[in-house]
Amino acid sequence: MATTSPTQRSLKLLREQGYTCWIVEVYNRFAKKRLDLFNFADILAIKPGEILAVQTTTASHLSERIKKITAEPMAKTWCEAGGLIVCHGWRKYVKPDEHGNYWRPNTTHIQL
Repeated sequence: MATTSPTQRSLKLLREQGYTCWIVEVYNRFAKKRLDLFNFADILAIKPGEILAVQTTTASHLSERIKKITAEPMAKTWCEAGGLIVCHGWRKYVKPDEHGNYWRPNTTHIQL
């Protein structure tokens, strides 16, 4: 069974909230690493009057992603230009009944 990535979970959530989304994280096959847009965004999400840069990860890596964003000069420029930044830290919860497990993000709004 394939595991759903944090990116796919965030895309689903954002689309349910009425955003149009685009993945802006790319894989550099020569460096063998993922590169975020402006060094902090995995997803761009827009809806009338709002543009959102989203960093998505698992809950265990959320604090290090927030530190990375707050240290990034381009993140401050993004916010000064009117863009919003949100981090989704996905955590799996176990229900003790017949409905099984579910995932929920810890959503952190970054203000610089």
